[in-house]
Amino acid sequence: MNKNILSRCVIILLFISACSLNFSPAHAQSTSSAPVRVAVAGITHGHVSWILSRKKSNVLLIGIYEPNNELAQRLAKQYGLSTSLIYNDLGKMLDAVKPEAVVAFGSIYEHMKVVEAAAQRHIDVMVEKPLATTLEQALKMETLAKKFNIKLLTDFETSWYPSTVKTYELVNDSNYVGQIKKVVIHDGHQGPKEIGVSKEFLGWLTDPVQNGGGALIDFGCYGANLMTYLMNGQQPVSVTAVTQQFKPNIYTKVDDEATIIVSYPTAQCIIQGSWNWPFGRKDMEVYGQTGYVITVNNSDMRLRAQPDSIEHTRKVTANDVVVYEDPFDYLADVIRNKITVPENGVYALKTNVTVVRILEAARESAKTGKTVYLKK
Repeated sequence: MNKNILSRCVIILLFISACSLNFSPAHAQSTSSAPVRVAVAGITHGHVSWILSRKKSNVLLIGIYEPNNELAQRLAKQYGLSTSLIYNDLGKMLDAVKPEAVVAFGSIYEHMKVVEAAAQRHIDVMVEKPLATTLEQALKMETLAKKFNIKLLTDFETSWYPSTVKTYELVNDSNYVGQIKKVVIHDGHQGPKEIGVSKEFLGWLTDPVQNGGGALIDFGCYGANLMTYLMNGQQPVSVTAVTQQFKPNIYTKVDDEATIIVSYPTAQCIIQGSWNWPFGRKDMEVYGQTGYVITVNNSDMRLRAQPDSIEHTRKVTANDVVVYEDPFDYLADVIRNKITVPENGVYALKTNVTVVRILEAARESAKTGKTVYLKK
């Protein structure tokens, strides 16, 4: 072989090798079947049990950041985890374990810190709902995600529901109800203290800074997410909200009752988030020009449409629609490039920036007693 050609081949191979070495392993996503290496940032959120107790092999827990050592030790013992996984410094943990993704289970306010740390290391992130406490935070997160080319997902329980996906299909794919006119969404429970959440969870959940508000944020976010999804990302025209404290002796700093009206040029959404329901609920009613779809829970639905106008009941399962009933399965397939996050999907960054925009407008409306008109 010609020496010049051989030399060029060697140079090219060395260049490719150097690029491979310099490319961050945390962001080297492929369709590999290897478990996705995941770290947890914060464990004060009650839903952290979903990842700490998870036994599926497609996700490997390799690190836990939590500054509250007593809590970290307690949960490690509870879930049979090695204390060697625990770090009290987020940056040190990320540099030491080099995860492919981080899941945030601290306060909503702390999501900003997690995204800032992960993005500059090219590590993808999934946070618990909602994305942020303020629109300023949400927009900063969006900028970071785009700058460092990371995926930034927001997880809602209702994203796992077969009934949520089927409703979208009936509204947008089959045109079962015609053009949406009114949507009513109910979310909440008896109250975080009443249902017995941990002291660490209750501490920030009832803090106006760490959570951004009370029931308005905690459960209003579900309705904002679902309506933005159903409307394919359309931005609302205005938001009007009323909040109340029915239990000021328990929830001294935040609202425990919220009603939000989100208006569009051709539709309206009423979101009822409450810590005063007599039982837990996550359901919605979608009314169009020719019919309606009511999701009773994650699988049971009530349907009625012209021309027969007879109400039908239906049970929908994961066999009937394409849905991930486990958010970490979804995260793993996103990281492995097996699926693409739809731009206006329930997990999508664009959708969840809009969610925070709606929540911030609702908070302002409740405070001022005036309708807030959103800028185009």
